[in-house]
Amino acid sequence: WARAVRGLLLDISGVLYDSSADGGGVPIAGSVEAVRRIKASGLKLQFCTNETQATREKFVKKLQGMGFDISVAEVTAPAPAACRILKERSLRPHLLVHNDLVPEFAEIDKTNPNCVVIGDAAENFSYTNLNKAFQVLIGLEKPVLISLGRGRYYKETDGLKLDVGAYMKALEYACDVQAEVVGKPAKMFFESALAEMGVAPEQAIMIGDDIVNDVGGAQRCGMRALQVRTGKYRPCDEKHPEVKPDAYVNNLAEAVDIILQQL
Repeated sequence: WARAVRGLLLDISGVLYDSSADGGGVPIAGSVEAVRRIKASGLKLQFCTNETQATREKFVKKLQGMGFDISVAEVTAPAPAACRILKERSLRPHLLVHNDLVPEFAEIDKTNPNCVVIGDAAENFSYTNLNKAFQVLIGLEKPVLISLGRGRYYKETDGLKLDVGAYMKALEYACDVQAEVVGKPAKMFFESALAEMGVAPEQAIMIGDDIVNDVGGAQRCGMRALQVRTGKYRPCDEKHPEVKPDAYVNNLAEAVDIILQQL
């Protein structure tokens, strides 16, 4: 699985670092050096994340503060992709997102909403806020629900936390609507990351901690995909009934060791 690789896509949370409830986090052992080694090798690299609790600029600044060699241009994230869709389709969103993500939508018309955009809103996932999103959707003749991912949970330093997918499903059920997912595992999202690198799917490997959204999504695009045993990984992932990674690795550093040996 490690042969004939030209580019790597890396998930961030759970692969590079574990986030914390205070907005910080801690790097996973060996991950800072692993990113340096990838860049020194000449392999193409793109970071592919469903992070929606901060703008890309703020998120990247946090990672740089941890020692990671990363720039905004190297990050494929859901919010900018959603903004493109909103502009193309003249959609005016009601936002149910984290306060720190709101600036990503600064240039989007939000008056008289004709759709709902939902992200990982964390503490903003109150009954009042969910009910407001429900009221907007149920009042539309043709409701449009755009979700910035569909993850079930993610890991912070103090344990697993519910992700946007759980709340997306609640709105789907209540409003009898199918959400349009922008972010992993959407094929368009992975294709955008590959286009940024200029690498064909069969020449790329995705490395993530989410068996369904990272590994399964990448494989459906024709990529090889590895699951790390860090982040949200649980031993039961290795018995998943539908998704089988091309390999399991203990962490990003181990994956990079194997890949670089094949160059």
